[in-house]
Amino acid sequence: MTRYFSNNFPIINLHKKPSLKSEIVTQLIYGDSFSISKKSKKWLKIKIIEDNYIGYVRRRKYSNFLKPTHKVSILKAKVFKSPYKKKKNVITFGSKIRVTEKKSKFFKFENGWIKRENVKPISYKEKDPFRKITSFKNIRYKWGGKTFKGIDCSALVQIFLNFNNKFCPRDAKDQIQYFKKNIKLEKIKKNDILYWKGHVAVALSNKKLIHAYGPMKKTVIMDIKQTIVRIEKTAKLKVKGIKRL
Repeated sequence: MTRYFSNNFPIINLHKKPSLKSEIVTQLIYGDSFSISKKSKKWLKIKIIEDNYIGYVRRRKYSNFLKPTHKVSILKAKVFKSPYKKKKNVITFGSKIRVTEKKSKFFKFENGWIKRENVKPISYKEKDPFRKITSFKNIRYKWGGKTFKGIDCSALVQIFLNFNNKFCPRDAKDQIQYFKKNIKLEKIKKNDILYWKGHVAVALSNKKLIHAYGPMKKTVIMDIKQTIVRIEKTAKLKVKGIKRL
């Protein structure tokens, strides 16, 4: 029987190979769950349950699987040692916690206290899954990142769909295969997703998009047509597809 664990650290890097010099392919945020397939003295080979991603994390004292009750609904939420007392650390948007106690405006979970207003029940869904996507505007671009400390283009799509309890592959090449409904550029509207080879952006309207854009080293809002022209000119890439959820 497979044993599952929960990540009880704010952010953990998942490497392609068991080495700190190896590429960071994605991250586990607080509450992400995983199974272990291989152990060494310093490394664990794991499979992330949320998106089936396989890679290596440093061997640490991870928690046994905890079924979450709530999830962080803001860009970053402070964790306190006790209500109104000294800040302990910060966990990112989409982090999942198991609430064990309620006190005034705070929830207690396995790693401290968090303000009630900063979380939603685990079953909560937005009518508009990308409603808060602009909260990541100006967050720096980081390959493999998926938090307020740095994020890449495909994670920006994934974290918002995951928050809304929808499965989403981690990488752009898999996302374009997973989402089936194709849209023509002239029909594009809010929340449609544009894909290039190795890149993805989300439409904010029929004129603007948002993406974690490597060349600008941050998450930016840009004109759709100008972005298409720019990427074709600088990276020699045309739009591969536009998808609607």
